[in-house]
Amino acid sequence: MPIYKYRGKNKVGNIIEGERRGYNQNEVAVALEKEQIQVLSVERKKLKFNIPLLGGSKSVSLRTIAVFNRQLSVMFNAGLPITQALAILGQQQKNKYFQSVLIDVRKDVEGGANLSNAMKKHPKVFNELYTSMVQAGEASGNLDTILLRLSQYIENMTKLVGKVKSAMTYPIGVMIIAIGLSSIILWKVVPVFKDMFSQLGAELPLPTQIVIGASDFLQSNFFFMVIAVIGLVVAFRSYYATFKGRRVIDRLKLRMPILGDLLVKLSVARVTRTLATLLTSGVEIIESMTITAKTSGNAIIEDAVMRSRALVQEGKPLWESWEETKQFPYMVTQMVSVGEQTGSLSTMLGKIADFYDEEVDQTVSALISLMEPILILFLGGLVGSMVIAMYLPLFDIIGKVG
Repeated sequence: MPIYKYRGKNKVGNIIEGERRGYNQNEVAVALEKEQIQVLSVERKKLKFNIPLLGGSKSVSLRTIAVFNRQLSVMFNAGLPITQALAILGQQQKNKYFQSVLIDVRKDVEGGANLSNAMKKHPKVFNELYTSMVQAGEASGNLDTILLRLSQYIENMTKLVGKVKSAMTYPIGVMIIAIGLSSIILWKVVPVFKDMFSQLGAELPLPTQIVIGASDFLQSNFFFMVIAVIGLVVAFRSYYATFKGRRVIDRLKLRMPILGDLLVKLSVARVTRTLATLLTSGVEIIESMTITAKTSGNAIIEDAVMRSRALVQEGKPLWESWEETKQFPYMVTQMVSVGEQTGSLSTMLGKIADFYDEEVDQTVSALISLMEPILILFLGGLVGSMVIAMYLPLFDIIGKVG
């Protein structure tokens, strides 16, 4: 989702500037007007290419945000003024970027801005879900409780994403090792055997010819292969950054065997957890669904939530609007239906999220157990087949000499 830079006047007439994520300029302008900000300009922020090795990357981990929330909540509860709490937490931050953000937030609060509005100027650190919950906490007078709830939410989401990353790390690591070993064998080992076979005049069987051909191709076209791989990666990322490309690829992800089922469970867990947290914090349902859609992690699920949001605006119950999108499991829509009928929707959404968290955990464990022997066989078979192919002519030569 693109980032827009805005400039406007607050309620007391002060000029304020900041950044906000949104689908288009109009959406950002409408959101600002709801916050009683007179919009002067909204422009899409230009993309910048940062090179991490040169210090261009600026980010704050979710774990750091979660710890910050808990500390800020305790300070509020102890009666510390917000500016003093931000000053203390800013000084003890090891992340220099986060430290500078907290200094800016404190200055804005000292200048008369609300904490939520001050945080909205830093969307890379405090996303829309975060600032909406803080805004709800300010309105209800339960900011310390909201911050604790935010910490729990972030910790749950970090664990959930970590489970999926653990499932992907193992196969990716094995593939990298397989490609590395194969490249070393083709680049350094095979040419030695090739020269030896040429001097001996050995007749090469088909497997050996294939391996030697692959080695010759790698040595002759290594530079072009590297460029081709980089080009494919850049092309893929550029296509995925487009509206259509993201939806095509995300739909394919959901249709993949085994992995697709895992991604569906992950998205359902994220959607229900986010919506439950927002509703419990006092954010109204239409705004909650808009924020939830942006945090779903999949464009197809995001579109489904936005379609259901429009149906809810028309007066349909949430469970029915989700059912019409055909993207949510039957069990989910039925549990949501029960939650709406009993007046405990946020509680029911939390239970659904807990259930799918456990489902994701079990699926990841089963996936890793399934992949381990397959990947070991793949790695051993790939390297072993090349080694055997290079020794086949030697067996023939030894047989003739004997």
